[in-house]
Amino acid sequence: MNKRKISERLISFFKKETVLCVAAILAAVSVFFVPPDQKYLEYPDFRVLALLFCLMLVICGLQDIGLFRYLGFYLLGGIRTSRQLSFLLVALCFICSMLITNDVALITFVPFAVMVLHLAGQQSLMIPVVALQTVAANLGSMLTPIGNPQNLYLYTAFDLSMGSFLGYMLPLALLSLILLGAAVFLLGSAPLSVGAMEPVRPPEKSRFMAYLALFFVCLACVLRLLSWQAMLAILIAAVFFIDKKLFRSVDYFLLLTFLCFFLFIGNTERIPAVSSVLQQWIQGSELPMGVLLSQFISNVPAAILLSGFTENARALLYGVNIGGLGTLIASLASVISYRCYGNSASARKSAYLKMFTWYNVIFLVILYAAAMLLLEL
Repeated sequence: MNKRKISERLISFFKKETVLCVAAILAAVSVFFVPPDQKYLEYPDFRVLALLFCLMLVICGLQDIGLFRYLGFYLLGGIRTSRQLSFLLVALCFICSMLITNDVALITFVPFAVMVLHLAGQQSLMIPVVALQTVAANLGSMLTPIGNPQNLYLYTAFDLSMGSFLGYMLPLALLSLILLGAAVFLLGSAPLSVGAMEPVRPPEKSRFMAYLALFFVCLACVLRLLSWQAMLAILIAAVFFIDKKLFRSVDYFLLLTFLCFFLFIGNTERIPAVSSVLQQWIQGSELPMGVLLSQFISNVPAAILLSGFTENARALLYGVNIGGLGTLIASLASVISYRCYGNSASARKSAYLKMFTWYNVIFLVILYAAAMLLLEL
């Protein structure tokens, strides 16, 4: 392999896994200031890594048997107007993201929306609906600890209870739902006639029940009813016998990104001058810092970075979840929906980006104001 091909592959990898590359560079630089020692083993939060790995396995399994696609087709029955269809497509992302994460919700339902809107002759709705699906997935996922990686990390890092977590996020989630409903309503309505679609077979019952049981095993670990070691052992053994090819579907680069950030933060906290400056900048400014940093490096690494220098879990949760709105890279799930739409026939990427940005700015401003009010109460 010549140097040119190697260079092209490296550039391609950097474009695809930019966050991982940045995290790896930061971790490597930090090693020069804090040489490796025994404390390095204390940096990673192995419970978070195990939960992420196991949840990805289960969700990949449920996706592989076609559960979410079947759910979408099943709910299409009774849809009579374009407004009802838009509500359904956006609501699927909002609700499902709470349990299957925002990125999986978008991977599943954005292509589904593109297909259904095309069959219904509603191509004019494709851009606003996909943009609102993206906003819905990012906002719906903020309600639960398992809705997105940053929530799972912060839930564990700050040792929050399920009740306190839901109490923090419920007001913003309800406001988000109202705003999404208003946005869809403003799209207008017209009689609908969806063209013929190939029937979708229901998922295999035995595998569905197996993956559902494994999901509850993960949930038991989230609720701290089961140790992460026991969960990991059960999931690995079960998936090996059910369908071991699922191990290839796990996003190992995401896990590696977490490890790199754990290393960087752990070393940074051991450099007194840097640590004290960061604490002064971040403490009391968790909300704006979370929103601002997310715009440039996305909200998952922003949550990991900021968590090491504050004890205000609520403000940080608000910051990195609301911070998923804004730029296309503020939430990596947004990039997924952009790619899904961009791969569709007659995609208008520039028009989509304008609509996406318009919705994101409006939602960001309103929810930021609401978060500030909640923090003052």
